[in-house]
Order: sequence, then structure tokens, then C-alpha cells
Amino acid sequence: MDVSAGDHERTMPFAEIALSQIKALRQAATPRNYEIWYAYATGYSPSLNQTINETLKRNGTLSEADLEQVYSTYLSPTRLTEKIDNVGSRVMDEISQVMAMVDTAVGSANSYSEKFADASSKLGNAKDREGIRAIVESLVQTASEMQQNNASLEARLTASKQEINELQENLESVRTESLTDPLTGLANRKYFDQSLTKAMAEAQERSEALTLVMIDIDHFKGFNDTWGHLTGDQVLRLVATSLKQNVKGQDIAARYGGEEFAIVLPNTVLRASITVADHIRRAVMSKELMKRSTGQNLGRVTISLGVATMQKGDTQMSLIARADACLYAAKHNGRNRVICETDPEFASAASESKVA
Repeated sequence: MDVSAGDHERTMPFAEIALSQIKALRQAATPRNYEIWYAYATGYSPSLNQTINETLKRNGTLSEADLEQVYSTYLSPTRLTEKIDNVGSRVMDEISQVMAMVDTAVGSANSYSEKFADASSKLGNAKDREGIRAIVESLVQTASEMQQNNASLEARLTASKQEINELQENLESVRTESLTDPLTGLANRKYFDQSLTKAMAEAQERSEALTLVMIDIDHFKGFNDTWGHLTGDQVLRLVATSLKQNVKGQDIAARYGGEEFAIVLPNTVLRASITVADHIRRAVMSKELMKRSTGQNLGRVTISLGVATMQKGDTQMSLIARADACLYAAKHNGRNRVICETDPEFASAASESKVA
């Protein structure tokens, strides 16, 4: 699998942080421990970072049990599967109870039919008033029992409907969790990959335009090193908020990885996409960042953006590569700007990238 220079540069700082944490705490350099500290470095899960920070503050280190707990709670690939299995099991239990209840109701209905048929036969043979009265009283009692059973069945069905609706919401919540970046609330890389594949296929089928925007926060590593991960997380959320405010409808905004974001713009031509990208750039730049713990003004954050339009024969990888090359050109030419494939800066940056 080919790895672009952009991917290498984007991920290496996180790898270095992960390995330095393992070394500093004298932990085993296992894949599990590396994954924990890599996730910690990226800030992917605020809850994971908070748990680790609290444990370090309390104990000065993370024991094997602590590491296993962090992994199983926040990173284990079986975590979401277990949630889905649990919801599915509860749905099946609820359906089984409803089916048993329906079977009971059917049996009761057959019994009542027999009682009514018997009462009808007796009415035809009744000889006096007392006999008729007894049969009528029997019918009233049977009707009353039917009414009570129907009311009980209706109440149980209503409760089951509510329970199944809640389980459906739980299942949707698990699905959303599996496709959402917990720090920013944007789509995660998995959802981005799925959505871009689908959007490209639909654009080709309908002969429509499709544009991809890649975004990177300028000087984020230096900012993160100076002010710490918590403030770095605040920067990521600030950029994510600007994306949410400027991306509408069928457009998809995602956290691509680390401090990089991506936007898929279906049925959008290059010029319109550049306008969207510049609106986002201006929105981010217009906001002043305050350090929450002290109220200190940290200045403004800027971003660089690369814009590429899908061409005939494009694959997902080739489209991302061109958008990434445009992003590289934006950063190479001063940052805080939007560069697209038709800009002269793109050609020189693309040739430099190939040489690298």
C-alpha cells in the first residue's frame, strides 16, 4: 500500500510521542501499549486522555491492569460489537415475550369463542326467565374478562413498542459512535472513507461534479508543544466548529487524522468549492483562542486548504493524493490560504512531492 509524504509527516509526530511515553514509563513496547499512547497523542478520545491523566496524577504510572482497562474501555475492537450484541439480544428477548403474549391471547380468544358458542346454544334451548338470566350473566362475565385481557394485552404491547424503540435508539447511538470522532463530533476516518467511495460512485453514475477539500492546522505541533494537549484539543474543536457551520446538506466534514480534516462536496464544481474553503479559512482565522484554565489570549489559529475535483478515471487514493498535493502547496507557499489544481503553485508542489 502506497503511503504519501503527507501521511508520513502527519503521523510521525504522534508515533514519536507514543514511543517516548512508553520509554519514559518503562512499559513493554507491545502493539496494545503503542495503540493506547498513539490514541493519547492524537487526542482521539478525550475520555481516554482524561482517564490516563487522572491515573498518572494519582499513581505516577499506569500498571498493566490500568493499561488493560483503558484499552478494553476505549480502544478494543470488540467494544462496539459487544454493545451491538447486547442490544440485539435484548431485542430478541422482547420479541420472544411479545410472541408468547400473542400466543396466550390467541388461546384466550379461542376459549371465549367456545364460551359464546355454548351460550348461544343454551339460549336457544332456554325454557324460563331464570335460565335466560344465568346465560346472560355468563355472557357479561365472559365479555368483562375479554375486556380486561385486551386492556392488559394493549398495555403490554405499548410497553414493548416503547422498549423496542429505545433499543433501536441505542443501536443507532452505537452505530453513530462507531462513525464519529469523539473529540470533534465530526465524522471519523472510517465514515469519511465509506462516504467518499459512495459519493464518487454516485458522481460517476450521474455525471456530476465532486470536489474534495483537505485541511491542515498551521503550526499545530508547535502550538501543541507550547500550550499542551488540552489546549491543542481546544484548537481542534474550534476548527471543527467552523467546518460544521459552513458545511451543509449532503456535504461531509470529517477528521481525517491528527490535525487534518477533510470535506467531501458532492455535486459541487471547483469554483464553488473554493468559495466554501475560503469561508472556512476566514471563519477559523476570525476567532481568538483563549486558554480556558487562565483566560490567556493565545491569538488566532489559521489553516491551509487544498482543493481537488474528481476527474475521469480517478480512484479514491488518486483524488486524495491531488487534494493533499494542493494542501502541501498551500503550506509551502505561506500557509493560511486555499490552493486548487488550477493554481500555478500546485504544479510545482506536485513535482516536488513526486521527487520526495
